[in-house]
Amino acid sequence: MHRVKTSPRANWQQRVEEVGLTFHSPEGQTYWDESACYELTAAEVDLVEKAGNDVYAMCIKAAQHIIDKDLFERLALPPEAIPLIVESWNRDDFSLYGRFDFAWSGFGPPKLLEFNADTPTALVEAAVAQWYWLQDVKPKADQFNSIHEKLIRGWSKLVPKEIGVEFTSVKDHPEDEQTVLYLQDTAHQAGLQTRQVYMEDIGFHPMLRRFVDAQNQTIDRLFKLFPWEWIVASEFAPHLKLNVCQFIEPMWKMLLSNKGILPILWELFPKHPNLLPAYFDEADLRKNSFAARYIRKPLLSREGANIQIIEHGRATTETPGEYGEEGYVFQEAADLGQRDGNYPVFGVWIVDHEACGLGIREDRTSVTGNLSRFVPHLF
Repeated sequence: MHRVKTSPRANWQQRVEEVGLTFHSPEGQTYWDESACYELTAAEVDLVEKAGNDVYAMCIKAAQHIIDKDLFERLALPPEAIPLIVESWNRDDFSLYGRFDFAWSGFGPPKLLEFNADTPTALVEAAVAQWYWLQDVKPKADQFNSIHEKLIRGWSKLVPKEIGVEFTSVKDHPEDEQTVLYLQDTAHQAGLQTRQVYMEDIGFHPMLRRFVDAQNQTIDRLFKLFPWEWIVASEFAPHLKLNVCQFIEPMWKMLLSNKGILPILWELFPKHPNLLPAYFDEADLRKNSFAARYIRKPLLSREGANIQIIEHGRATTETPGEYGEEGYVFQEAADLGQRDGNYPVFGVWIVDHEACGLGIREDRTSVTGNLSRFVPHLF
């Protein structure tokens, strides 16, 4: 694997906007970055793909383990949500997608950092923008990227088709809006009736006993780019037990989007080559790991918030944020493989329960945040 400097296309802003990537330069900063790309070999792509499939299979086993052993308290899940999560799991509620974040230096196996199982973004970039970049810049090369086709295939399995899908995100958030619009288009291509509604415009009708939009039209099936932990803490949470709406992603994804899945995976599959040692208790990590560097992560943090890096017993880095009251996990630090002063993170997309694509983001620091750059890849 190599990081290679490239020349951006003369009209790159227009090109990415044409395929839905309108948020390429947030706050005037570079987010979409085609001044470089990552070149992999076919064997390296196979390695990354296998890591995604293997870890996903382990996550499914871990979810069943949490339910069987009643480990919900370790994830700080609200008690009232637990029976609904179990019901969702036992029904095998439809799940479309997720994204693993791996650390990988190019040597040895990729190491799992976390699973964005509920509301993953960076999708338009990975599925569409980098594919069209490849056609313009290196049309004879290939890319680990069948995300678009797998999304359509996944939606096609959603039955009954007569029930359409409402797509929702919060207002005034361009990345979320474009992600939802793209997913809506893939569902439409799969033959589903679709409609868009903002999260702020969804309510509960006490007479109909249904979730409704601003026009009081009932919502039977909802794709929500909105975290489950926020929903179960909202005024609408008591109505979830009525089971009058199918949610995508389903409620059982709360078991996997929680960083508490990391120490549970390590307990179930110790020393697995794609896992890093992880524990709920800092003392346990210090006792069982010889690593001089480890990471403290809140159970529910997003976009690199409230991450603390501890080296030789001292916190050397701490990012701001509003998470942490829910508790932490402690994970051995991984080798991110610095390239030209950049730390890449490899996002492996799982769609329809299969690894099917790669999106690489990088930063000048070892913590990937909201504005960390997306860099295309090829092999």
